[in-house]
Amino acid sequence: MHEDEPDIDAGLVRRLIAAQFPQWAGLPVAEVDSAGTSNAIYRLGDALTVRLPRRSSAAQDVETEHRWLPRLGPLLPVAVPVPVERGEPGAHYPWAWSVHRWIDGTNPAPGAADSALLADDLARFATALHRVDPAGAPPSYRSEPLAARDAATRSAVAALHGEVDADAALALWDDALRAPARPGAGVWIHADLQSGNLLTSGGRLAAVIDFGCAGVGDPAVDLLAAWYVLPASARVRFRDGLGADEAMWRRGRGWALSVALMELSYYRDTNPVMVANARHVIGELLADGAPAS
Repeated sequence: MHEDEPDIDAGLVRRLIAAQFPQWAGLPVAEVDSAGTSNAIYRLGDALTVRLPRRSSAAQDVETEHRWLPRLGPLLPVAVPVPVERGEPGAHYPWAWSVHRWIDGTNPAPGAADSALLADDLARFATALHRVDPAGAPPSYRSEPLAARDAATRSAVAALHGEVDADAALALWDDALRAPARPGAGVWIHADLQSGNLLTSGGRLAAVIDFGCAGVGDPAVDLLAAWYVLPASARVRFRDGLGADEAMWRRGRGWALSVALMELSYYRDTNPVMVANARHVIGELLADGAPAS
């Protein structure tokens, strides 16, 4: 998926484990079916996972996750990954990597119909995260103001000529840019509440499993879940649970649109699951019509 991505397979995982954590060398290794773009995930035995960054920018997240996930976990209402060990470069693999605890669950289908409780759970998770003291926290991967994404978003629309309704997409984007900025300092945000980063059990949110984008930023970024995960029938419930005002909702729409456009443009030849999700999100956003008030 990326030009700078190293070759990663189960054999590499076995070599790294044998060299650095020989106590687990006898455990079976199996690739986890995932459309994730930042990390390759392998199950190690029944209780562990191995996460190997696919590119150097993702490798920088290893230290952040090992520092902050143990602090955030006890403050959140659902499970998050628990780092067990940090691996070092080796076996021709160039970056730090992680061993985490395995968490059971299933990724929710985007736009799942049975979603009222999931909307409540997502709002509860995001609210709890936004209330965590941000002192000392790093900036989110998506910490910039929407205006800083203007050129890239318009470029993505142009690159997708004939694939998306450019006029409708740009009208929505322009409205998001006009939305008032959030006053005050940023808060802790997850910044990537997509279906692939969530685990559910019995229709309820069981875990949030990828914090590579997390840090301090505008809480409107976490409204991505409204279009990436939930159907239209559950969005008001999610919005009300978060207490999002009109300006925050409009910024959230802009974030969801910008992220989906860039995903569709970048991954359309390499990641069919990501592309299908991005098309779904863009369709949902444009179907919403005028901004909510």
